Amino acid sequence: MKFVLDKEWLLKNVNENNVRIVDCRFSLAEPEKGRKEYENSHIPGAVFFDLEKDFSGAVGEHGGRHPLPNVDEFVGKLEQAGIDEHTLVVAYDNGEGAYSARFWWLLHYLGHEKVYVLNGGFKGWNEANYPVSTDLPIFDKKDFQVNIHSELLADMEEVRKASLDRTSKVILIDSREEKRYLGIEEPIDKKAGHIPGAINKPWFEGLRDGQYKMADEQKQRFSEIDLEKQVIVYCGSGVTAVPNYLSLKEAGYQNVKLYVGSFSDWISFEENDVK
Repeated sequence: MKFVLDKEWLLKNVNENNVRIVDCRFSLAEPEKGRKEYENSHIPGAVFFDLEKDFSGAVGEHGGRHPLPNVDEFVGKLEQAGIDEHTLVVAYDNGEGAYSARFWWLLHYLGHEKVYVLNGGFKGWNEANYPVSTDLPIFDKKDFQVNIHSELLADMEEVRKASLDRTSKVILIDSREEKRYLGIEEPIDKKAGHIPGAINKPWFEGLRDGQYKMADEQKQRFSEIDLEKQVIVYCGSGVTAVPNYLSLKEAGYQNVKLYVGSFSDWISFEENDVK
């Protein structure tokens, strides 16, 4: 796989000087849980990045529940962790695949190409009885050269245009579970339903037991979508859409964008319809 590494590879390379490991564990229900888990036990050499404090920005009227972080601040944190654009970075969460994928996407957005998600996350690593640590590593500061890839990002106006265009030039994918897509159940956002014109591909169907499915299975998941189409993925707040983004890229789709604000941003504009 192009964007996912197995724990066996990481075990062999965990002490390499040019490898940085990033712990992205997080719980939406308990925002401090990831940090506590990290302090209790983590992969040796791993640094901790928090979804809401480090790789999301401040919530405003628009932008959704997990908007992009301030680029300068985020890059500064990467540099303090000894990460530049040449460092090989491996991100992990607890096996959900979403939090590490969000970090993975952000680095690609900044122009970093050598970043991967650890298949199975910390759960898989721990279950294999691989070494863990409580040490908090300190690395020499590096200089990260940013090269923004704006083509990876879709804004609300682009999504609105795609929603109104019924010629299927752009495919909108809602990555939430079917109940939320259909508006049967909405535990978080103020409105229920989905962006008109979007199809439903629940993000977790791209994984099995915490492992990303292989490229052939991902191709089968998206088989009704032409490989040449532009695809925009969204979820509730721009986090769980990223596993679908990664899966689409693994399946060979080249023109894929993430609507970071996602449904929570869409409904912040009163004029936007939901279905």
